[in-house]
Amino acid sequence: MYDVIIIGSGPAGLTAGIYTARADLKTLIIAGTKWGGQLQLTTLIENFPGFPTGIQGPELMSNMRKQAEHFGAEVVDVDFSKGNFSAPPAGGPFKITAGGKEYESRAIIIATGADPKWLGVPGEKELIGHGVSTCAPCDAFFFKGKSVIVVGGGNSAMEEALTLTKFANKVTVVHRRDKLRATQVQLIDECKKNPKISFLLNTEVVEVLGDTSVKGVKIKDTKTNKISEIPIDGIFVAVGRTPNSKVFQAVPAGRQGIDVDQLGYVKVFDHLKTNIEGVFVAGDVSDNYYQQAIVAAGCGGMAALEVLNWLEDRK
Repeated sequence: MYDVIIIGSGPAGLTAGIYTARADLKTLIIAGTKWGGQLQLTTLIENFPGFPTGIQGPELMSNMRKQAEHFGAEVVDVDFSKGNFSAPPAGGPFKITAGGKEYESRAIIIATGADPKWLGVPGEKELIGHGVSTCAPCDAFFFKGKSVIVVGGGNSAMEEALTLTKFANKVTVVHRRDKLRATQVQLIDECKKNPKISFLLNTEVVEVLGDTSVKGVKIKDTKTNKISEIPIDGIFVAVGRTPNSKVFQAVPAGRQGIDVDQLGYVKVFDHLKTNIEGVFVAGDVSDNYYQQAIVAAGCGGMAALEVLNWLEDRK
């Protein structure tokens, strides 16, 4: 029997584990077979406090994991598969299954993050972290004086483009339709007024070019199917994210699942609570706005403190 099981091992999950283990709660972290979250795919991180010259994403996650384990958290590299979140009225244990094994806990923290949607074109995967990014606030600094494109037509794409203009010389928004999807009219107006931003509509990226870094992209005119190449130094993919929450909704008949919003993000109630008493949430799986490592880590600490208080109240 664990005091708390944390599902997820990105900044939110590992920070939560540091806090709960240090508070002497018996802690289990279901890390997943691909542990560490999105920062495992990131190279240099310069906006995480405490590292004045930056730190590599995998190194940061390794340090967080070691710190959680140092305080006594148990970490297993298996994937969560199912859970019964309908705890008995008396506050009996939650039962979850991960890696074919069943675990029991008095409280749960969901911290499974969100995955960016990729274009799925040749060259993209190979150059992630080497010119291909999904986060302008994280990586715009690396493109000072350079030329970049933003793929997407929604609010996020407009925000990415505006952020990039603070560093890049030229920002081109590439969208496959003839009309932008952004719902915030002021964002579109601001982008159109910015002399650094131009638009390529009815256009889609079909290949990312470059060996060790992005050198350009192949694009296709969606009306004529004409293929052409444009030289660029970076590509920012802003076509949405998918919160890793589906597995918490898919519960057998008669069992209660975790409530999510229309986009699939876990609904947050007072102080990081979910709709299930004793189940808390932290990080990008419930955050469709900030989606930053430092914010996720802060939420992980908050969720851990809420668990501590919740368990203390029920002693």
